[in-house]
Amino acid sequence: MRLLLALLALALPALGAAPPELMGAIAKFRADAPPRWSFTQTTAAEGKSTVERADAVRPEFARWTLLQKDGRAPTDEELKNYAEARSRRSRTGTAPSLIDQLDLNSAEVVADNAERVTCRFRLRPGEARDRTSPFLRATLVIHKTTRTIESVELANTAEFSPTFGVKIAELNTKMIYSLSDATTPSLLQRVETRVRGTAFWFKSLDATMTVTFSDYARAARP
Repeated sequence: MRLLLALLALALPALGAAPPELMGAIAKFRADAPPRWSFTQTTAAEGKSTVERADAVRPEFARWTLLQKDGRAPTDEELKNYAEARSRRSRTGTAPSLIDQLDLNSAEVVADNAERVTCRFRLRPGEARDRTSPFLRATLVIHKTTRTIESVELANTAEFSPTFGVKIAELNTKMIYSLSDATTPSLLQRVETRVRGTAFWFKSLDATMTVTFSDYARAARP
């Protein structure tokens, strides 16, 4: 956190018209749930759905439980496969943070009123072979009083090819967060993703996915 604040402090003079709320909102932002918060995650895509529960008290490799699959109780085989997949996932690295990729020098205020300010950013490459970031823009809506990022939207500005044979005409992901207060941090509420494109000129990649987060509970300390 100290390093992030230091980097933001260095970048701020170059931001020009960037709002004063920006630095504080980015500094305290978390894309996922804060530590010791349990929640239920419901994913719906292409006519299928899963309902999962994350228990913050349990160790990382056993934190997740599959509650429902496609609107019904999961079978024993599905529970076994789910546990194995989650265990493998817990051993992988963390994906790059979108917030860390924001080009703060490109901050553009696109809307501003008494309660909220909306800023748009270019993205810095996430890795040396990143062919996607030049075609994407991130839009943040910041609640001024609480200095909370209410939503993060990632969208493309033109058709692009992230890899050979794949063309993406539309990419849009929006993450919506609750406002923080004296006792509760900002918590992720919903993620909406839409993709339109083709693979090898004939296979459609059109897809939508919605993930909702509910039943947040702060885990008691042992």
